[in-house]
Amino acid sequence: MKFLVIWSFKRVTLTPDLVRAVLDMRSYAKRLKDEGKLEAHYHIVGKHGGAWIFDVGSNEELENLLAGMPVYNLAEYEVYPLAEMR
Repeated sequence: MKFLVIWSFKRVTLTPDLVRAVLDMRSYAKRLKDEGKLEAHYHIVGKHGGAWIFDVGSNEELENLLAGMPVYNLAEYEVYPLAEMR
């Protein structure tokens, strides 16, 4: 199951927690890519956040991966299930 997740920060005030979370996102994304759970991830130009495409086995797995994101409590998420166009 593929999902597009667009996330952006609730606030952009630079705090030590926010800086630490942003720095941890790179290694989190790499781990998910290595595990085959993250197909692609992008920065949205002009925004504070990103667009990630997950490839997971279930809604619950996606929820767990989102909850594990270093920015989880600092960001808002839009989740879109994806289907191939035939």
